[in-house]
Order: sequence, then C-alpha cells, then structure tokens
Amino acid sequence: MALTGLEVFKLLPNTNCRECGFATCLAFAMRLAAKKIEAEECPYLSEEAKEILGASAVPPIRLVEIKSGDKSVKIGEELVMFRHEKKFFHQTAFSVCIDDSEDEREITEKLEKIKKINFERAGEILKLDLIAVKDTSGDKQKFCKTINLIKNFIDLPLILFSENPEIVTVGLEEIPDDKPLIYSANNENWEKMTELAKKYNASLAITAEDGLKGLSELSERIKNKGFENIVLNPKCRSLTEILTNYTLIRRLSLENNYRNLGYPIILYLENEDNFINSAVGICKYASIVVFNDVNDWEYLPLLTLRQNIFSDPQKPLQVEPGIYKVGEPDESSPVFVTTNFSLTYFIVSTEIEGAGFSGHLIITDAEGLSVLSAWSAGKFSGEIVGKFVINSGIENNISHRNIIIPGYVAVISGELEDSLPGWNVYVGPQEASDIPSYLKEVWSKEN
Repeated sequence: MALTGLEVFKLLPNTNCRECGFATCLAFAMRLAAKKIEAEECPYLSEEAKEILGASAVPPIRLVEIKSGDKSVKIGEELVMFRHEKKFFHQTAFSVCIDDSEDEREITEKLEKIKKINFERAGEILKLDLIAVKDTSGDKQKFCKTINLIKNFIDLPLILFSENPEIVTVGLEEIPDDKPLIYSANNENWEKMTELAKKYNASLAITAEDGLKGLSELSERIKNKGFENIVLNPKCRSLTEILTNYTLIRRLSLENNYRNLGYPIILYLENEDNFINSAVGICKYASIVVFNDVNDWEYLPLLTLRQNIFSDPQKPLQVEPGIYKVGEPDESSPVFVTTNFSLTYFIVSTEIEGAGFSGHLIITDAEGLSVLSAWSAGKFSGEIVGKFVINSGIENNISHRNIIIPGYVAVISGELEDSLPGWNVYVGPQEASDIPSYLKEVWSKEN
C-alpha cells in the first residue's frame, strides 16, 4: 500500500545529513512518497525500512509487456483514476482479430488494411498495436498457418485467442522468441494455461462467468502458482457494465490496494457495431481493445481519442522551435509565424500546403501553448517574436521583409514592427481554415 510523506518520514534516520541532496529528511520523504526519487538515494536507510518502502513502491496495477522482436506493447502500471491528477502512462493498445477459419485471401486483405491504418497527427504516428489470432476452426494446422501468414506479412505482437491449451501450445511453439498474450484462462483450463504462460514467457488473460468476484478468486489462484503477468477480462457486454466494472477494478486497485484485481483490463468487442463501447473503454481504463473488423473510418476518431486521453495534461504537445519549410519555398515565398503548439503547427502547415502555396513557417518557443494562450501568458509578444525572427536567420533565405502573424494577436503588430525595423507586418486570418483564401485574395495581390 502506498505510504504518505509522514509515514515515509518515520522510516528515515531523521539525521538531516543532506547527503541525499535534500535539506531535510522530511523533504526527502515527501519526494519519495510522490515517487519522484528512489529510496536508495538515502545512504543510511535500514534494511527493514528498505523492505517496507520497496513493497509500497510496487505499482498498484501490474505492468504487463506483450512483445515481438523489437515491437513491444506495455500496459498497466497506472497510478491515478483521472489523468489531470498526474497522467496516464501506457495507452490503450488496439488489436484486430484474425479468424483462422478465414481463407488466405481474406486474411491477406485484412492484413493489408491493418498495414494502411497509419495516421499522423500532432507529430505522432497513430496505428494499431496488436493482432489477435482467433481459433474458431479447432484445427492446429490452420491456427499455426494463420500465425505464420501474419508474422510473414506484418511484425506486430500477437494475442493467441483460444481456450484450448493444445491449440495454444502449438501456437506458442511457432513463436518461441515472442512474448504473446494468451486469451484466455477460465475456471476449467487455468492450471494448464498458467503452466504454458510460465513456460513460454507469455502473459495470460483470464475470464470468469461470475463477475469481479470470480475474476478475483481466479487471479489469486494463478498468483499462488507463482505467475502474475495477468490481464483481466470482466466479460462486460453492455455500456453500463463496462463503465461500472472497469471503474470498480481501477478504484479497488488504486484506492484499496486490492492486489487480486491490480492488473490491466482487456475489452473484446464481439460485435462489429461497438464504436461507443470502445470509446468508453479507452476513456475508462481498458488497456487493450480487440476489434473484430478493420474499418479505417472507425479507427481514426478512436486513435485520436486515445492520443488525447493519454497525452500529459500538464505538458502540451509541442514541436521544436525553428524554421520549417512548407512545400518547396523559395526566396519570394511568404513567411508565417506562430507558436510551437503541435496542433497549431500541423493545422497551419496543412492549410498553407492545401492552398497550393509554399512558405516559410517560423515556430517560436511558447512552451507548447496555443497562440491566444501564449499571448495571454506573455510568451508571444511583439518583442519576443521579433527577437526570435532575427535570431532564426530567416533573412538569409528570403528576398522580401514581410511577415504574417495570426489574426488573433493583431495587437502585437505595432510592437513587432518596432522589433523588426524594415519589416512589414501582415495580420493574417484568425482561423487557419481561412489561410487559403487569405493567400489568394490578399497576399498574392500585394506581393
């Protein structure tokens, strides 16, 4: 169970020796309780204290890794109920189910679609993470053939989807160097499945028909066998069940330190029409979502939702400050300036290029804030922008001295002109979507 700062303080030598880098033992205790430092940084900690602090440092939700070659998916190890309290660490992994009863052409077409689900947003590539190989044929050869077909086509970690230990065994033998997830163990097969997971260094999803009580009892039995790389499947069907049970699991793990449910959760969407359920699963603690079909129109909003939920709320997405080329700009191309908030950069650059123009885009350091927020915080003033433009060396790449600023901060135009002697400051549109018309109707006529 996590200890408070005062509880940690009682375990320290209380000498205020400062050898740890802190002025007092209390300051060290507060940082240690917040998991900002390691207990070993105190040189005089007793063995008993180390043991107690070590036990309290174990994450309330176990970290589980699913791996294939250098592709790794880590789930679990979360510390908070709500992202604004700190942040979420390991984003929900997306998986598509490949049925071994499908013929080779159907499987190949599905894999082609999976490969094409690859979107760039705010500087991050959004894509699928896992492939689930589902045993519906009951045929060992078909299961192995499907695994090999997938592995030869795309290198992603696998979920071996079968409740038959014999089928799972031959599947594991096909990928001896991987760390797949076995789905799933139940009250009938759990002993054999646990042995397989231990032998092949795999992780194990567990299911129970009698709700969270059954899951808790089964995880305890498996844990007593010396195995803990467990993933929970509460087998929720309705939106209400997902919301209720997943929240209960998270709350019991974090707030009550209930170790029997302190594991990642997998959500298997058995029906194709489960867009809302998957969205709720992403928001409410599902570590893996398994889809039955491949619909890129469905994944784009879900991947975007995932990116938003798992970004650090205290650290805006940002790009490196500097000069960025949009298209193939020359010395007569327009010069834009904006902040280094990632979405601002990508939206502005997309609109410039979409208008059929090339340009120089100067990205100033505004600590990842949007234009209005940066201006309000004093991080996007005329003086700051002017100094950045001069230091950027853009003058060496252009034949004119014209710069376009965002319309929302027209108020800085006068100060910017004072900071950039000899330059003309143009006030651009407020909305990035109006950049194409601005370039055609204003910039082109005056330049």
